[in-house]
Amino acid sequence: MLVHPQFDPIAFSLGPLAVRWYGLMYLLAFIQFWWLGRLRIQNHPGLVRAGWSVTQLDDLLFYGVLGVVIGGRLGQIVFYDPGYYFANPLEMLAVWKGGMSFHGGFLGVLVAMTLYARKTGRRWLEITDFIAPLAPLGLAAGRLGNFINGELWGRVADPSLPWAMVFPQVDLLPRHPSQLYQAGLEGITLFCLLWLFARRERPCGAVSAFFLIGYGVFRFVAEYFRTPDDGIFGQSYTISMGQWLSLPMIVIGIALFIYSARKESQ
Repeated sequence: MLVHPQFDPIAFSLGPLAVRWYGLMYLLAFIQFWWLGRLRIQNHPGLVRAGWSVTQLDDLLFYGVLGVVIGGRLGQIVFYDPGYYFANPLEMLAVWKGGMSFHGGFLGVLVAMTLYARKTGRRWLEITDFIAPLAPLGLAAGRLGNFINGELWGRVADPSLPWAMVFPQVDLLPRHPSQLYQAGLEGITLFCLLWLFARRERPCGAVSAFFLIGYGVFRFVAEYFRTPDDGIFGQSYTISMGQWLSLPMIVIGIALFIYSARKESQ
């Protein structure tokens, strides 16, 4: 049975400034977004014809960072730990300790992309189609940050499972390393599928729809191996908060896929 390494959450210090692994994972996510965005522009003539440039990518990243950080933190506060944060309001600002909701960050990015669309005059779905393949590896980096922090551990697992892991900060029971499951499913696997899907010209909205369906399905599956968060309704439910929030993504993704296909055929 494996034991969680109990990493020091501080990667290194620069005098009084402590740089945490969790923050470095987010920095890595933003860097890979920028790098993959450049690759997409360079390798897809259709994007160049549509007017995408590295300068626009830089502006898009700025809006995206704001959406991820603000939305992710607000989502964690509202969806998962409202009681704790309202009792400890100063902790709302302590993003370096972890605690970022994907669904909150996702909503934050949608708002940020709406502002970007108004600024540039681009269609909203055109923007989301461009950024969708750039997101999954960033999600994987965030899950690695969760693993390093030793948070969001999994449910109790069969001790015979070769990769069952003990998280000493929780108890001495073997558990699923669900952070790594999510990094593999919602991150690496979704990236590979989405990157391949987006290589060809697709109807406007189809790539965004693929992301919504893919993430929603993978997150729904991974949640079965993760200890449920208390969320708004406590733990007295069969479907976790993460699964409840993923269901609308799947439904909207399917509807958007149908809409984009019909729009293309008209």
